[in-house]
Amino acid sequence: MNSSDSPIWRPFTQMKTTPPALKVVRGDGIWLELEDGRRVMDCISSWWVTIHGHAHPALAEALYHQAKQLEQVIFADFTHEPAEQLARRLLTHLPNSLTRVFFSDNGSTSVEVALKMAYQYWLNQGEPRTRFLGFEGGYHGDTIGAMSIGGSCDWWQPFRPLMFEMDMVPFPATFDEDSEVENTENQVLEKIESCLKRDRYAGIFIEPLIQGAGGMRICRSQFLRSLQDLAHQFGVLLIYDEVMTGFGRTGELFACLKSNTAPDILCLSKGLSGGCLPLAVTLASEKIYRSFYSDDASKAFLHGHSFTGNPLACATGLTSLTLLEQFPQRFRQLESRHRQYLNEHLKEHPRVEKIRVCGTIAAMEITTQEQSGYFNTIGSHLRDRFLELGFFLRPLGNTLYLMPPYCITDDELESVYQTIRKVLDTI
Repeated sequence: MNSSDSPIWRPFTQMKTTPPALKVVRGDGIWLELEDGRRVMDCISSWWVTIHGHAHPALAEALYHQAKQLEQVIFADFTHEPAEQLARRLLTHLPNSLTRVFFSDNGSTSVEVALKMAYQYWLNQGEPRTRFLGFEGGYHGDTIGAMSIGGSCDWWQPFRPLMFEMDMVPFPATFDEDSEVENTENQVLEKIESCLKRDRYAGIFIEPLIQGAGGMRICRSQFLRSLQDLAHQFGVLLIYDEVMTGFGRTGELFACLKSNTAPDILCLSKGLSGGCLPLAVTLASEKIYRSFYSDDASKAFLHGHSFTGNPLACATGLTSLTLLEQFPQRFRQLESRHRQYLNEHLKEHPRVEKIRVCGTIAAMEITTQEQSGYFNTIGSHLRDRFLELGFFLRPLGNTLYLMPPYCITDDELESVYQTIRKVLDTI
């Protein structure tokens, strides 16, 4: 079937030039079985969501039992046990300053919620603030507000007239053996301080420790702690987008824990339901919540989604969190395994540079004659070659990264690195 024969309009895809989509008939752990009988190793957790692997029996069981009891209910007037338990369990794993949980449907909406929440926080106090500070290369989703906060992604250019203005500072990206990292961080912090002295910002948005779609760019915990100090000094809300970094991806349950920082607002999605169903939350401090708590109805947070707090998604979220609590070694030990196989197979490869690892995520730049970035054509070439060999990786231009489900074995992980080496030797 040609792409034009299907009624489906696929995401992030030029439908005229793309090959037909591969039809998946079932998943099993790290493996995807295709309609033609081939098995493909899912090395990026299907856009970073299936943290425990595909078709996990515990998640399937939770979904089955919840579906027999309650599948959906309006969350403005009702609540239910899966949502209550999930909210309380999440809070036990997060900084004590975060006390309130607002449910939504996906990563972009969790960020939109944070944006509106931060804006209205200041408005409710009679101190309107409309400007936000973000980081170059940031990605926070594809709704208009989330795009505005990211601002600099190449594929958003057609929508720029719809986006509101943001002030952007460089992201202090680093990599293994980066001798300039402290100078880079200091320069960025100086620019942030200059911005904070000049304007009264509502909030600072950042993907803590790792920028995802912007190229798997990593910063240090030290930088986040300095950023937090500046936010506190100037009375600006610090907002973490942990849609990708949450639920073990950085080697700890959350990047805020790994960096020993505490944002005022925290966005979570992707791994929240174990990859089973769309689910997101935006967590806020009690200070922020209290600014909405009023006899005045106009000060309420008048925002919602039809499937807010969906019972099916919350039930799988509870089970997913239980799996993370029971088997923390699965995400905590992946970093050392990444580094072992990187050192053995790729560290000295002439086509590889700027290797970096954070928790379960490993990334590197593939050198080419083209300009680095999302539209570097080596990405699609590498993706096709890996698929031919039974591995699904989806490079971000010339940034090649691995973000596997936590169930990956040592042999499976090493086979990925061996295959990367084999493919790079041919280009």
